[in-house]
Amino acid sequence: MHTGWSSPSAREVARAVLLPWVLSRFIVIATLGVTREVVRDLSTLTDPIQVGQGLRAWDAAFYADIAGRGYDAVGTDGLRFFPLFPLMARVVAVIPGVDAGLAIVLVANASALALGFVLYRLAWHERHDERFARRAVWLVYLVPPAFVLVMGYAEATLMLLGAITLLALRRQQWWLAAGAGVLAGGCRPVGLLLAVPAFVEAIQHRRAMTSREVTARVFAVGAPLAGCFAYLSWAADRTDDFFAPLRIQEDPTRRGSMRFPVTNITDVYRDFATGDHDTAGLHLLTVVVCIALVVVLARRWPASYTAYAGVALAVGLSARNLDSLERYCLSTLPFVLALADVADTDGRERTLLVLCASGMVAAAVLAFTGSLVP
Repeated sequence: MHTGWSSPSAREVARAVLLPWVLSRFIVIATLGVTREVVRDLSTLTDPIQVGQGLRAWDAAFYADIAGRGYDAVGTDGLRFFPLFPLMARVVAVIPGVDAGLAIVLVANASALALGFVLYRLAWHERHDERFARRAVWLVYLVPPAFVLVMGYAEATLMLLGAITLLALRRQQWWLAAGAGVLAGGCRPVGLLLAVPAFVEAIQHRRAMTSREVTARVFAVGAPLAGCFAYLSWAADRTDDFFAPLRIQEDPTRRGSMRFPVTNITDVYRDFATGDHDTAGLHLLTVVVCIALVVVLARRWPASYTAYAGVALAVGLSARNLDSLERYCLSTLPFVLALADVADTDGRERTLLVLCASGMVAAAVLAFTGSLVP
């Protein structure tokens, strides 16, 4: 085990990342296999389309179509999916024998692997604690919504870029933060929220800044917004509506219209109490846990982490439909770091990891059977 304040070696980091990365993939793929067998053995149950699509179900099906045939394959409705991830998959798909469907899964899992390495470095930078860094990596792979990091989803790529951005910001490597930030803004709509921690970090120690440092910090703050702006500008040529990729999400079958977060929390509680919504209990638990983690961040972590998590949670809770709330929270890495922070004893760590792995199995089963929108 690594000791002292010197940075862990590449071998130590690899050992901390590879086992949970492999294990999480085994869990999700095994869960998919068992779910398929059970569903197909039950002649009274119609096979959900998701169980057949497997790792390419739900949003992954859109990403595969965009990667394979461009946005013409998905129409205006598909503009809500930002381009970086399918573009990366299109590059991978030039490999012989790799089609677009396989490419999105490969890119997602490669991004998830790289995420583990960067997250370990980020956690080490903040605490200089090998056990804490290792625990953060285990949790990012095993928390219940992390099954999407195995599927052809853009979350792993976004989280990788988010981890690079946060680490660069904390090291005051402004141009690296700007590069990762602009890519994050072109990966997912919520990537633009990285401008929040960038702004908080950029205004620190501002009295002694040179004009060159000011420029670098301004670019770091504006980069996530610029990445998002670039895609919205391109999409506007197809729809004559600059905000079309964002407005599409306001459909009631997706995120729905914007609402006051407290109103949404009240509605979730009512749905849970009356049993009107199948996943209301899951969303309510997520809300409680995330609010508690924001409190942990406010008490123990730099202001940039707290601001990022707080804004991300507020945005997530502002949607009329809270489906996918768990995935949005997972993609905001300060929540993972705060969760690792509270599991600071061997007993808490073991208990939390068992609960998380069990929850991931349950969430994957619900998603593959069409009962949970990931």
